[in-house]
Amino acid sequence: MFAYIVRRLWQMIPTMLGVMLLVFVLFNWVGGDPTYILEGKRLTPEMLANIRVQLGLDKSLPEQFLLFIKQVLTYDFGNSWATQHAVTHTLATRVGPSVMLAGSLLVLELVTALPIAVAVAYYRGTLTDRLVTLICTVAMSVSSLVYIIVGQYQLGFALDWFPVMGWDDDSLLANLFIYLPLPLLLGLLVSLAPSVRFYRSFVVEELNHDYVRTARAKGLSESRVLFKHVLRNALIPVVTNITMSLPFLMLGSMLLERFFGIPGMGNELLNAVDKSDFPVIKAITITIAAAAMVFNLLADILYKWIDPRVQLK
Repeated sequence: MFAYIVRRLWQMIPTMLGVMLLVFVLFNWVGGDPTYILEGKRLTPEMLANIRVQLGLDKSLPEQFLLFIKQVLTYDFGNSWATQHAVTHTLATRVGPSVMLAGSLLVLELVTALPIAVAVAYYRGTLTDRLVTLICTVAMSVSSLVYIIVGQYQLGFALDWFPVMGWDDDSLLANLFIYLPLPLLLGLLVSLAPSVRFYRSFVVEELNHDYVRTARAKGLSESRVLFKHVLRNALIPVVTNITMSLPFLMLGSMLLERFFGIPGMGNELLNAVDKSDFPVIKAITITIAAAAMVFNLLADILYKWIDPRVQLK
């Protein structure tokens, strides 16, 4: 196990270099000259030269790439072009709201969708299973924007059950019990149907295996067969789905953050794209890439813990 972890950590180095090279190429060759974005029509030759020196664009491409590597290693991407604030400080203040929103939503989705999926899978083929499947299919065909806009208007504005939007930087409890319930409810409505369909398919697949019939033939109770054997084997795709979602907890939910005024990473990324704030975009891209590699390693370790038969090579 230790040797596998060390080997995977070493493999992350060339992967991260590849990500950095791709980001560098996209921003330097496809993104255009950022000096024109910063100054636009007011640009003069003197201002152009000064900005290019400040941004390091007067150097050769290899020198610029080495500078980018240094920024990644030190996690210092300079100042935001839009706000002139340090990028790392800006992102540090935005991670908390995003993790609070997306993390709470992930937990709610798991504890709600998994029991429903297990129940309908156990009664597969019945009217209940078909009805739940039909409801999930209809729910998945509706755009998430519809849920957010209609829910925000009806529950927040018309009925006044929740605040329409807002965030309190000084009170965690106010955010958790006042401003987050409506975004969490709408986010759960959006994600519940696909999660139930996804988890149900794996539970049904496990229920059709020979070891289930063997366990029942041995006289094991249905609850023991379902929860000790079937559910444990069906957890591997569940773990895969969760660990793939974990890196994006830092991004939060961009739509929910935008509509409800939550100052998270998703909202910050949308603002950075609108203003062509390249330092912020690059910092978020590298952060998500690094987190994805770490959580992929965590998923492999969890596979081994759930099923000892899994061989890590």
